[in-house]
Amino acid sequence: MYRKLLNFLSIFIFIFSLNSFAQDHGHDTHKKEENNHKVEQHTNSHNKELTLKEQIKEDIRHHLLDSHDFHIWQNISFPLPIILWDNGLHIFSSSKFHHGESVAESKGSYYAISHGNGHIYKTDASGAIHLNEKGFEANEKPLDLSITKSVAMIMITGLLLLLLFGGLAKSYAKNGGIGKGPGRLLEPIVLYIRDEIAIPNIGKKYYKKYMNYLLTVFFFIWFVNLFGLTPLGVNITGNIAITFSLAILTYLITTFTAKKDYWKHIFWMPGVPVPMKIILAPIELLGTFIKPFALMIRLYANMKAGHVVLMSIIGLMFLFKSWIGSPLSFGLAFGLSILELLVAALQAYIFTVLSALYFGSAAEEHADH
Repeated sequence: MYRKLLNFLSIFIFIFSLNSFAQDHGHDTHKKEENNHKVEQHTNSHNKELTLKEQIKEDIRHHLLDSHDFHIWQNISFPLPIILWDNGLHIFSSSKFHHGESVAESKGSYYAISHGNGHIYKTDASGAIHLNEKGFEANEKPLDLSITKSVAMIMITGLLLLLLFGGLAKSYAKNGGIGKGPGRLLEPIVLYIRDEIAIPNIGKKYYKKYMNYLLTVFFFIWFVNLFGLTPLGVNITGNIAITFSLAILTYLITTFTAKKDYWKHIFWMPGVPVPMKIILAPIELLGTFIKPFALMIRLYANMKAGHVVLMSIIGLMFLFKSWIGSPLSFGLAFGLSILELLVAALQAYIFTVLSALYFGSAAEEHADH
């Protein structure tokens, strides 16, 4: 009797234990599933965050690079002409590339845009761009004479300057030296460049022959810097090829208009011992190349850094996704945009002043010491 009761209790306890174990195991499994689900959600959120960060980096890089169309918003863009020389002339619209996602065909040849550097390469019908062992594009590259957005904006800026100051010059001739039209708004800046930059740094005797260049380079840099703050997404002075060209122009004008006293003070400084002349001459000659290099780097670095910082702050609005972080980022981006308006004029001013200084040293007539 007792044995049967003991066996019954043992079986009951065993079954109860199994049931409790099953419930505990199921509860643990449910907890693990919840934890796994939370981990998976966190992982997906982290991956989305990484994807968003990568997208922001890609947008910043795309903004800094030149392109073959004006990309305004999503699928809204203005195509530009593609001009290639590849065993003949190939001319077609950049819309064939569909923002670099498609292969363009012209006269039986296929071309694709590299996402790495934005250059056009010759490919097959699949649009494959192969890389060499160093990670650079190995496809054949045709001679690219296309009108990119930077080239287009240079043309537009040049045409705008021609219309403004051409009309201002005609109004001077018609009205006895009194300017009319929209160009008159820029007349005080013209006078400021003449009276505060050209004459003090070059001198009244020679400043007139440099005024055309000084005015052109100031208003060109100022205007393209202002265009860089528009939704057109142009970053002309953030392109080192553009700043290099401007610096070379300053160097060539300085070199070919320099008087003999300028070269005399470089190669054979008066009043200096002969051994020191031999030592200082190469240094002074090197300085003539360093000056335009400094012009190039100063303009390029400041404008590119400004665009990177501004685009990064705008990107933070999409990363924060909060009622505190996003408005703060927006306010900071707005304030920096206002500051960039000042920087746009400041960089044009600095480039013009330094160019005038170099011209003044070239045109100065030194008395023997």
